Amino acid sequence: MQRPLRSLIQDFTRTKARDYAQFRKSMQLHTNSSNNTIFADAEGNIAYFHSNYIPRRDTSFDWTKPVDGSNPATAYHGLLSIDETPHLLNPAVGWLYNSNNWPWSAAGPDSPKRKDFPRYVETSTEESPRGYHALRLLPNHKDFTMASLTAAAFDSYLPAFATMIPPLIKAYDATPGANPLKARLAKKITLLRGWDYRWGINSVPTSLAVFWGTDIMRRVGREARAAGMSAEDYVVKRATSDELLQSLVAAANQLTADFGTWQTPWGDINRFQRINDDIDPSFDDAKPSIPVPFTSSIWGSLASFGARAYPNTKKWYGTSGNSFVAVVEFGDSVRVRAVTAGGESGDIHSPHFDDEAERYATGNLRVVYFYKSQLQGHTEREYHPGS
Repeated sequence: MQRPLRSLIQDFTRTKARDYAQFRKSMQLHTNSSNNTIFADAEGNIAYFHSNYIPRRDTSFDWTKPVDGSNPATAYHGLLSIDETPHLLNPAVGWLYNSNNWPWSAAGPDSPKRKDFPRYVETSTEESPRGYHALRLLPNHKDFTMASLTAAAFDSYLPAFATMIPPLIKAYDATPGANPLKARLAKKITLLRGWDYRWGINSVPTSLAVFWGTDIMRRVGREARAAGMSAEDYVVKRATSDELLQSLVAAANQLTADFGTWQTPWGDINRFQRINDDIDPSFDDAKPSIPVPFTSSIWGSLASFGARAYPNTKKWYGTSGNSFVAVVEFGDSVRVRAVTAGGESGDIHSPHFDDEAERYATGNLRVVYFYKSQLQGHTEREYHPGS
């Protein structure tokens, strides 16, 4: 990856590519540090690449574990080409997606097949919750509009909890009535039992589930890694009843300690705040912030907001996830709606420093003005370079 010039060339040429052939040529530089990349153009082509930087390796080794670097056989032998890695062009199903997951579901039934590639190309053992979410939505739509695609991108379902909560409820139901946890957790379980697994700023179940999920995954994390399982899968298949229930106790206690009650709406916790443009941001519960309804992608939310509490805060503030979001309609002219996190400007005194924050949180994407005719009534000032 230490090829900064080639990396810059790839960044530039893929931005300037006019068609699939030019984009593919840019991808052949193999110097992008990401993995999954998707492409679409005005001709109706769609493509998926999983080949940004995958070294050629000896398949006799288990690359999910450390290998002996003193053994010459463990050295890399160049990079796999696009043709040697999972890729798609115009799958018959008519759609493809990328949620930073494995490539084996990128186009539903027309996805690349794992058996056709070396095991080390992708070492994940299961579909991600976000992938499951996308696969609930995409196969059932053949006529997306810009509005319906935006709605899908902000669909509120949380597949991870649809999988993880039932074992928790089962553990509670099997708990003897004499156990103090039966009464202590009764209201919490009733709330989760009736939940539809959807986020929202007024949702108390979302708050309880996220705090419980965070605690239980931390609680079983070491055992899950030792078993070669994801924490989510371990929670569902191997976590003990006591672990599941004690994590719910811990979640309720944490909510009460931080917010005064375990029945705190999610929007009171999960906040967007931009009070400076520092690379290392700071946050302050005493300063204005905006409620964000969507959660981290860990739980399967397509709209992602990676938030946490900081040493000086109780509320959670996001620094990852959705950043630039766009919905594009190609045709004789291009139609785009988009939003960025906070605003375009890094100047805290600019009106455009945080003028997109509300749109960001609500999924209310703004119109992007590509053509001069669109700028009428939307121009603050005009200038000519050098004047």
